[in-house]
Amino acid sequence: MGFFTGEVTALPPDKSISHRAALIGALSAGVTEITNFSAGFDNQSTLGVLRAAGIAVDQGEIIGSYGRPVRKVVIRSGGLWSFTAPEKQLMCDNSGSTMRMFAGILAAQPFESELVGDSSLMKRPMKRIAEPLRMMGAGIELSPSGTAPVRIRGTRDLKPIEYSLPVPSAQVKSLVAFAALHADGETRIIEPIRSRDHTELMLGLETIDRPDGGRVIVIPGRKTIAAKPFYIPADPSAACFLVALGLLGTNSEIIIRDVCLNPTRVEFISVLSGAGADITIENGRIIGGEYIGDILVRSTPDMKPLVISDKVVVAGVIDELPMLSVLSAFVSGEFELHNAEELRTKESDRIDAVVVNLERLGFECEQYPDGFRVIRRRSRPTGTVTVECFDDHRIAMSFAVAARASGESIELSDSAVVGVSFPNFFEIIDSLEA
Repeated sequence: MGFFTGEVTALPPDKSISHRAALIGALSAGVTEITNFSAGFDNQSTLGVLRAAGIAVDQGEIIGSYGRPVRKVVIRSGGLWSFTAPEKQLMCDNSGSTMRMFAGILAAQPFESELVGDSSLMKRPMKRIAEPLRMMGAGIELSPSGTAPVRIRGTRDLKPIEYSLPVPSAQVKSLVAFAALHADGETRIIEPIRSRDHTELMLGLETIDRPDGGRVIVIPGRKTIAAKPFYIPADPSAACFLVALGLLGTNSEIIIRDVCLNPTRVEFISVLSGAGADITIENGRIIGGEYIGDILVRSTPDMKPLVISDKVVVAGVIDELPMLSVLSAFVSGEFELHNAEELRTKESDRIDAVVVNLERLGFECEQYPDGFRVIRRRSRPTGTVTVECFDDHRIAMSFAVAARASGESIELSDSAVVGVSFPNFFEIIDSLEA
C-alpha cells in the first residue's frame, strides 16, 4: 500500500466558480479581475467562446499565496448586451458547463449562434436547456436526438418566467438565471432539491427558503451588473481525489489548503465522515462570500462501506460519486448507489464506466438504471489491468488514485484526460508519495 504525506497548496482553482466568474464578468459593465482562475481545459473553453463572441479577455500570471504563480484573467465588457455575432460555430470542446450556461446568455442576444463540442459533448443531452429558453421566447434547435449542436436564435425580448427545475442541476439553474438577467421583468426559479449555489452568491440574488427544504431564486431583469473582482478558491471536487488518496494510503496524512467549503459542495466530506473517515476542517474563513478552509485527512483502513441513496445527498455528491464508489470498493469491497440517473449523462455514462472497470479489477457488481452495487471482490488480477477512461477525467483520476494507494498494477487508457479539470494531478500525487 502507498504512503502519502505532505501539504497541498497547488490544488486547481474551483472549476464551477471559474466558469461563473468569467460569464458574470462578461455580463458586467466595466473591468472584471479574476484571481486564481482555473487553467483546466473546460474553463479555457469558456474563455474561448467569450472571445469568439466579442468579449475582451486577457490572461496572465501573478504571484499568489504561498509564493506560487496563479492565473489572472481580466474581462472588459459593456454589460448585458455587449456580445457580437460569432463568425463561426462556438467550440465548447468537452465542457458541458460552457455549452449549457453560455446558451442562457446567447438566448438574449439579437443574433443567431451555434454551440458545438467534441465527440463526447456532442452525445450529451441538451433538451433540459432548451425547454426554459423556449418558454422565455428564444429559438432553440437541437439534433433529432436532443443533443448538440445547439442552434440559438436570440432575442432582446425575453419574457420572465416561473420555472421549476425538473431535476437538481446547477448548470440549468444558472443558464435560466443568466437569460433572466436580460428579461423584461422578474423571473423565479423553483429548486425542489438544492444544488450548488455559486451563481446566486456571485450575483447577490435573493433566495427564499421553502418549508419542503427547497428554494426560490429571484432574478431581476435588465438590471446593470457592476463589475467586481473575484477570487477563485481551490476546487473541492479535485480535493476529493486527494482525500481518497489519504484515506486509502498506509499511515498517511495530507493537508489540503484553501479549499472551497461551500455547504452545497462538500457533502462528500459528511458522507465519508459518517462512514468513519478521519477528516478535519481547519482555518475556516469567508472570502468573497464563499466559505474556505483547509482539509486534513488521515488514513482510515476500517471505514464502513458507503451506501448512498438519499436524493438530496446524491445531488450533493454527484461529481464525487466515481471516486467515492471506487474508494468504498477498495476499502471495504462493497458500495451501493441509487437515485443517481444523472450520472449516466455526464462526460461518460459514469455508472457503466465505474462498473466496467471494477469488474476488470475482480469486483462483482450489479448495475441498475439509477445506480449500482459492488457486492465483493472475487479475485485480484495477477497482471496489469488497463482501465478504460471513456474520455472522462473523473473516471481516470478515481482509478489512478486507487492504483497508487493500493500498489496494484493498473494502467489508464488515457491519462491526459485529467487535464480537463486537474492539469497537475499526477505532479501533486508524486509530491505526496513518500
